[in-house]
Amino acid sequence: MTIAQMTATPAATAASAISTLLTTIAIPRIDTFLAEHGGIFAGIVAGENDAPDYFLIHATSDHELFDIDWHNSVEAAQAPINGLTDWSLPTRREARLLAINCRDSFDLDSLYWTSEQNALIVGYAWMQSFLYGGQGYNHKSFKYRARAVRRVFIIQ
Repeated sequence: MTIAQMTATPAATAASAISTLLTTIAIPRIDTFLAEHGGIFAGIVAGENDAPDYFLIHATSDHELFDIDWHNSVEAAQAPINGLTDWSLPTRREARLLAINCRDSFDLDSLYWTSEQNALIVGYAWMQSFLYGGQGYNHKSFKYRARAVRRVFIIQ
């Protein structure tokens, strides 16, 4: 098979299309403020259960919530930021990505609420440490910090 024949095959054509696509998608640098998305780019999260992959954007530190219990943090995280209304607390998985990619954007001496409740212990929810990267849970009445995130789907 000649090179000309190889490039004419469906697999070669698909590979070429993918190569072209990859060179035209601009992936922002981690921890970069993206004005059009209202916050800081934290990375790409793989979609689960056939959901599309997405960019994870976290709010800037001036929108951080302090000394707040879990119920109030869930509600307060939904407030509009920079004209966008699709903010919420991060899932445990997203909080872990924030700890890996954006550790220095968070207070290392504080714990941050996630959106997830403990499935085994009623009245408890999960939180993220940015100092050592671990996660734990505590009663929802305890007061920690919270930072909202939003999701920008890559394939819509």
